[in-house]
Amino acid sequence: MSTNQHELAVNDEEIMRKYDKESDYRNLTGLTAKFVSALAITFTLFQLYTAIFGVLDAMIQRSIHVSFGFALIFLLYPARKKWSRNKIHPIDLLFAIIGAAIPLYIVVSYQELVLRAGTVTTNDYIIGILGVLFVLEAARRIVGWPIVTVAALFLAYAIFGRYIPGQLAHRGVDLESLVYHLFFTTEGIFGIPIGVSSTFIFLFILFGAFLEKTGMGQFFIDIANSIAGWASGGPAKVAVLSSGLMGTISGSSVANVVGTGSFTIPMMKKLGYKPEFAGAVEATASTGGQLMPPIMGAAAFLMAEFTSIPYVTIIGAALIPAILYYFGVWTGIHLEAKKLGLKGLKREDLPKIKEIMLERGHLFLPLAAIVYLLVTGYTPMRAALIAIVLSILVSAVKRSTRISFLDIIKGLEQGARGVLGVLAATACAGIIIGVVTKTGLGLKLGSSLVDLAGGKLILTLFFTMVTSIILGMGVPTTANYVITSTIAAPALLLLDVPVLAAHMFVFYFGIIADVTPPVALAAFAGSGIAKSNPMKTAFEASKLAIAAYLVPYIFVLSPALLLIDVNLAEIIGIVITSLIGIVAVGSAVAGYLVTHEAWYERIIFFLSGVMLIQPGIYTDIIGISIITIGYILQKRKAAKLNPQT
Repeated sequence: MSTNQHELAVNDEEIMRKYDKESDYRNLTGLTAKFVSALAITFTLFQLYTAIFGVLDAMIQRSIHVSFGFALIFLLYPARKKWSRNKIHPIDLLFAIIGAAIPLYIVVSYQELVLRAGTVTTNDYIIGILGVLFVLEAARRIVGWPIVTVAALFLAYAIFGRYIPGQLAHRGVDLESLVYHLFFTTEGIFGIPIGVSSTFIFLFILFGAFLEKTGMGQFFIDIANSIAGWASGGPAKVAVLSSGLMGTISGSSVANVVGTGSFTIPMMKKLGYKPEFAGAVEATASTGGQLMPPIMGAAAFLMAEFTSIPYVTIIGAALIPAILYYFGVWTGIHLEAKKLGLKGLKREDLPKIKEIMLERGHLFLPLAAIVYLLVTGYTPMRAALIAIVLSILVSAVKRSTRISFLDIIKGLEQGARGVLGVLAATACAGIIIGVVTKTGLGLKLGSSLVDLAGGKLILTLFFTMVTSIILGMGVPTTANYVITSTIAAPALLLLDVPVLAAHMFVFYFGIIADVTPPVALAAFAGSGIAKSNPMKTAFEASKLAIAAYLVPYIFVLSPALLLIDVNLAEIIGIVITSLIGIVAVGSAVAGYLVTHEAWYERIIFFLSGVMLIQPGIYTDIIGISIITIGYILQKRKAAKLNPQT
């Protein structure tokens, strides 16, 4: 590795540690490192065993899952930043031992707990309180303060909510029953989110770990370069394509930014894009990866459990909105490139797609297989298991992609490490769900939002959007969806919005918080690589992500976009009007369509684009007519400015 490459790698690692707490772990050596690796591999083997031979009873499966997770989190993530990153502090070792033992209390006392059915002993009470506190501490270390703060506020509401005046008051919850509800039932910490983490999510993260070992990330970048590197603003379009592809296996916007951005952002800057815009492009593209089927940052599995809608239906419904999102980003990049007169890279300097596919095309097979298996009725667990095995077998086709035995062992370890953030986040989110189910807060918050909006759907959507963005700031994808679906989605359900549309709406805005100021972690990570102003980068990213602020309104007002009660003609009509609307709004944001736009042209294009969001023949005709006239006027203006062309 050259000195320059080493400096870039170190810089990327520092950015990951700064903006992605999951990456801020200890780098252990010697026997300690071997012990932690063995523990992680054992964790993975337990998950594989239960996936192959049958999942254990819910509480036992989830308790063992959390026990392994606690042990690894407290060993790998120090309680304080200033503590050594090369050895384990005695306090962390103590936390790891106690943290592993607490969930195992449920395993050891399972029969007794079932027979007692709600009766809380002194031991139960102590273990339950410790369990809740350890969940909060684990989440603080690996996820960060935002989700811990939200969970703590919910706990305070459960205890003191009886004293709150007005609609949000509840009849009161005593500490003993709250602790039992949160720690000894499947309504709290060991609820649906941690259940999904202990089954589907773990296997898909393990699948992603093995794909990474085959060199899939570089394969995606090379494919994107061969397809779009030559176009206007080529490197920026490469960022969109490669990040969208990486999003199919990545569970983190920030990790996606650093993974592909270390390559694409310097290329964009070299081509002539401003540093803020280059960082924003990668942040927006990487964030969209969480919206892209089939995994959607693991939220697709949670959504299936929460809504009782088949997983295949959810990923099918998510496809068109995700494509519209990326079309919006692509449009913004293209218009910016045209405005600045930026060209693409020389074709002779780019990899050839035929050569790439001949050399590494077989790496696509596991991804294609997992989609095929899911569509043909295999359970997500079974499909993931087959895909994991297939990824190892397929890699052996060529020496350049072959996974060695050591790589397989490292993949097993990486899979366990990769799930830790999800595990802590979903356990912490379980506290929030537990409080909501115990107090009925979800319905009360939903009613409050509807009342605030005066019962008007558009206003309720707006308030729900703001709520989801705030709740999603600094929170990883899975916990993000759990929180927004629990707190914000009920408001839309009260107004008879289809269940899938309501959940997808809050999911979108929770995710887009990663590029929405003031807490835009993906944009800040992009700015770290681009060496740009973080807040300016965040504002540029939110402008590029304009489609993400529009598409959710479209699919709530026109559920056909999510393939709900729809025919082919309706889908085609909605997609066409949505694409035209996104181009119009994108041009208004960029200030350019065929040539530079005056301020009044930007307003006209924006309003006409927004009109296409509201379903209806009249609004569509008016919107398309205005856009057509605006386009013709833009062409004439361009002809006057450049008579030679």
